[in-house]
Amino acid sequence: MIDLYYAPTPNGWKISIMLEECELDYKVIPINLGKGDQFKPEFLRISPNNRMPAIVDHTNIINGEAMSIFESGAILMYLGERTGQFFSQKSPEKEKVLEWLFWQIGGLGPMAGQVSHFVNYAPNFPGDHSYSEKRYKNEYDRLLGVMERILTEREYLAGDYSIADMASFPWVTAYKRYEVDLDSFTNVRRWFDAIKMRPAVRRGMEVGKEQRNFGKGISKESLKTMFSQDAKSIAKMAEDKENKSTL
Repeated sequence: MIDLYYAPTPNGWKISIMLEECELDYKVIPINLGKGDQFKPEFLRISPNNRMPAIVDHTNIINGEAMSIFESGAILMYLGERTGQFFSQKSPEKEKVLEWLFWQIGGLGPMAGQVSHFVNYAPNFPGDHSYSEKRYKNEYDRLLGVMERILTEREYLAGDYSIADMASFPWVTAYKRYEVDLDSFTNVRRWFDAIKMRPAVRRGMEVGKEQRNFGKGISKESLKTMFSQDAKSIAKMAEDKENKSTL
């Protein structure tokens, strides 16, 4: 059994999709980001960056402890290697998957994440955010153009369907909210529609669906918890939660 520490966001969906694709047994442990679950001491022991997703694989015991992994890219690689699925270990296929996996981690994900912030959450804060929103929307558009070009010559990002596609797909699902005309990227649209129809992808995207809100009705306290933290405040929050857990 694998414990999946999860919230229904693109980074969370990457892992729920992979677990469904590999038909692995897993238990979802919800992480309520607005309430600060990511700062609880027991979660920080698994994910010291106070970010989800993270997993604990109770089928892989090393030195008496179940294997725990944080960071979505590392989790995808681990699951691919453990199951022998969706992550070829042969060259040059392996390197192609890694290229596009890290492209997503270093580019598509962070840029789309910033678009999401300025579209869904920044309106809750004072000030003019128009430049920032336009800046990240333009970069998101550029990255879709990169996908468009590569998908003219192959069906999926690295050739065969792989963890690189599972990593990128969730960050394209919000194209309507980002005001992107996906039909103007014909190859991306074809790729997106093909992945969307996969049964395991549909199941993975449904996990925790009832928790999604895209910033609607979010409280000021939750906004502060999610977006107003620095190193000192995080350390203080973790300490407070540790103290509460011992009472």
